[in-house]
Amino acid sequence: MSKYLILFRFTQKGIEHIKEAPARIEAAKQLFRKMNAKVEEFYALMGRYDTMFIAEAPDDETIITAVAALCSLGNVQAETIRAFTEEEFRNLVAAMP
Repeated sequence: MSKYLILFRFTQKGIEHIKEAPARIEAAKQLFRKMNAKVEEFYALMGRYDTMFIAEAPDDETIITAVAALCSLGNVQAETIRAFTEEEFRNLVAAMP
């Protein structure tokens, strides 16, 4: 399974309904599970982004579909970053010519 950092910013709609955010987090976790992905951790953030998921999925297509489905609800915008473990990074570097 591949790891991803998903950084979220609330939309105006998301801010207007901020009190519903905890329930939306649980709904997002369920949505990801239905799409064969998993939210491993959630963090609220200070700064440019409002919240973040650390998630895993079998491939990029799965995570893109899950994030797009979540964003289509209108409460957040997202930036998705593929994360590589230390072992994966070492293997990538070792494979370099």
